[in-house]
Amino acid sequence: MPACSTVHQVLKRHGLILSEPGGERAHLRFEADAPNDLWQMDFKGHSRLGDGSRLHPLTVVDDHSRYAPCLRALGTETGKDVKAALTQVFEMHGLPLRMFTDNGNPWGDSQGNRWTTFRVWLLKLGVELIHSRPYHPQSRGKNERFHRSLEAEVMSLRPLTTMADAQKAFDRWRHIYNHQRPHEALDLAVPASRYRPSIRPMPRKPAEPHYADGTITRKVPATKGYISFMGRYWKVPDAFCGEYLAIRPTPNEAEFGVFFASHLIATIDLTER
Repeated sequence: MPACSTVHQVLKRHGLILSEPGGERAHLRFEADAPNDLWQMDFKGHSRLGDGSRLHPLTVVDDHSRYAPCLRALGTETGKDVKAALTQVFEMHGLPLRMFTDNGNPWGDSQGNRWTTFRVWLLKLGVELIHSRPYHPQSRGKNERFHRSLEAEVMSLRPLTTMADAQKAFDRWRHIYNHQRPHEALDLAVPASRYRPSIRPMPRKPAEPHYADGTITRKVPATKGYISFMGRYWKVPDAFCGEYLAIRPTPNEAEFGVFFASHLIATIDLTER
């Protein structure tokens, strides 16, 4: 097999390497080439509604157009609530190629555990999840700028009493932001002038990985992140409980890679005690 660096250089010469937001050049202005190439997603800091309940605004901004396909009033920051909100957004606007988030829940954490059930769900939809470097919120500047506008033009103007009241205010402002409010970074054009829905529709059911005949596969138990191989149990991320994984050999006869579709998620070293 050619070295990873060789493959990278070949792809780079043919213009097939996408720029990584949040990498070493995060201080430079980055903009995705087309709508739905990259969506930035985050929660704006929670606040308290007039009825005493907590409000967690979920925001999504298209990196190319600054169009906001999602501004949802949620009561929690759980993967279940985010998944439900995004399902409606995907059904209306189609699927992006990539989503760019920080390292917090539900899409990851600061300890580097980035395999979550939320990310696995996105992979089955064909959406790659990219994380910013820890403690570098500037790499998601468009989302941060959207939050400042939301705070100044909605949150600080009047008290929001209930979740329904908050969502009504969000919907009204999101329409103004997308279709009426000039954006300086767009030469005073509105985001809707640069946005178009994705050509990739939301499927009725997320796809499952298919492995070639002869591939060694294992199904992870529903409650424990382990698989059995060569008479021993090996740890895999808990996010893959209930999923089928492939075990593939490496050039080192004592090592095997554990894959979810084409994604390496763990390694097996038979020399380990």
